[in-house]
Amino acid sequence: MKSEIQIKNSAGVCRIEIEGTIGVPEEWQFDQPEARVATYEKFRDTVRRIAGIDAPQIVVDIRSTGGDVNDALLIHDALCSLDAHITTRCYGYTASAATIIAQAASPGCREISANALYLIHTAICAAEGNAAEIAGKLDLLRQTDTRIAAVYAARSGRPAGEFEALMAENNGNGRWLSPEEAVAAGLADTVTDNGERTAPSLAGNIARGWERLLAGIGLNRREELPADRNVLLTAGERQELLRRSATAIRQAQQNASPTCTKPREDPSYGDTVRTANQRAYAEDVKRFKGI
Repeated sequence: MKSEIQIKNSAGVCRIEIEGTIGVPEEWQFDQPEARVATYEKFRDTVRRIAGIDAPQIVVDIRSTGGDVNDALLIHDALCSLDAHITTRCYGYTASAATIIAQAASPGCREISANALYLIHTAICAAEGNAAEIAGKLDLLRQTDTRIAAVYAARSGRPAGEFEALMAENNGNGRWLSPEEAVAAGLADTVTDNGERTAPSLAGNIARGWERLLAGIGLNRREELPADRNVLLTAGERQELLRRSATAIRQAQQNASPTCTKPREDPSYGDTVRTANQRAYAEDVKRFKGI
């Protein structure tokens, strides 16, 4: 999925939505040069628009598995240059360069969804050339890793070495972190359930339906039902239901018969299968020999 950055202003809050690949990956820059220029110009214009935002509050929604480190740093710096209260919110798979942008939030405002996964790892690049050229690439990769770890450390207040170690796990591929692990590592500040952004749960809808039904017949559930009763059962009834369920499970386990297997009908791989004529010929041989 290519880069997609949307900027929406409304009621004093500017919302920036970052989806797909961050920036312009190198492999796309060799296909159709005219399209490449247009793509890069679009991205550069977006960075300029971010740097020119004039809003007291900015919310950055991030749904991206990463992309170009240089472009992510450009977006990060553009956000940090703004005089605004910035909240970054990570959803789904948030990884690699996308985690750099997430660090541009105001203090305590790096949010991560309870259903997200978070990944940081060492820098990656494609390389070809002679030994000196490849050695230069290695040096650039190491410097990039140092710079990325410094960004994480600056926001967390922890030593950069901690993040370098985390990035280096699994041969530099890092490790997917749960939201709680991301917070514990200093990469995010809070875990959100995003209740205000998601559809109501089935259980919530059922509960609200019962509330309306009881209210319609003049019964206020919260005030008039006994404390040990939910919509359907009392505490005693619930215990009886659990007891009967456990009994039924035990009886089913006792009555269960062992699994029966049928005799093997088809030949296994490698078995010789004789035709009907071959089998008849073998029987004739046996009779002639008096077997």
